[in-house]
Amino acid sequence: MSDNNENWSTVIKPREKLLQLNLREVWDYRDLCSLFVRRNITTQYKQTVLGPLWYVIQPMITVVMYMVVFGGIAKIPTDGLPQPLFYLGGICMWQYFNDCLTKTSSTFTANASIFGKVYFPRLIMPISTVLSNLLRFAIQFGLFLAVYAIYQIWIIPGEIHTNWYALLIPLLVLMLAGLALGFGILFSSMTTKYRDMQLLLDFFVRLWMYATPVIYPMSVITNDKLRLVMSLNPLTGIVEAFKYGMLGEGQFSWGMLGYSFIFMIVLLTIGIVIFNRVQRTFMDTV
Repeated sequence: MSDNNENWSTVIKPREKLLQLNLREVWDYRDLCSLFVRRNITTQYKQTVLGPLWYVIQPMITVVMYMVVFGGIAKIPTDGLPQPLFYLGGICMWQYFNDCLTKTSSTFTANASIFGKVYFPRLIMPISTVLSNLLRFAIQFGLFLAVYAIYQIWIIPGEIHTNWYALLIPLLVLMLAGLALGFGILFSSMTTKYRDMQLLLDFFVRLWMYATPVIYPMSVITNDKLRLVMSLNPLTGIVEAFKYGMLGEGQFSWGMLGYSFIFMIVLLTIGIVIFNRVQRTFMDTV
């Protein structure tokens, strides 16, 4: 016979408030998060010949293509910087954001079978995706540093002027992760009901790269109105700050960086509100 006064160690119940986010609960499941991180890393290139080497091969091939198309055919300048360094810097930052966004945007649909069997904080899934993609960023950033050292030491010694703004790189990566997480959980909440939102996101992300100074510097934009529109892109200030810190060229602005940070906070707040609302009933619609 059960005891009505039995003390339960864990009580599972719906969120009472939309903004309620039990970070302590997320922290309590940190071991599960680390398991998902390892799973994401090992399964991505499982049964491949080159494995994690694709993290290096892909950006190298992309850089060569950019040098031929944008540097050679379109003659887009790179602020006097070596093209491989300029393109690699943009690719490092953009690829991390792109990977986090596209993978977190399918949180509910891709993990419906797991969510329907066992309880754990649903936010663990997108967080583990953001963390696991740090490995790819670290490898590609290491490739960037290797190419940087080659140019700085042997090819054009002393002509690349790195400054103390490079110390902001951890903050810049954190902001990219926050923006990707915010957009990702927002789209993942919408794709539970409207599957075509995933197709829209894939198309939108491809166009978004061209609205971000990845393959061109902000200095080539001379139209004031167009420059203002470009500045509204929260990624613009982050990418430009990275290039300014590491390569000494770019349009660094504390105002643009502050705007990106505030945008990230607001976006995360909105994403959490919608995420908490959808996670209550998403199993009925997936």
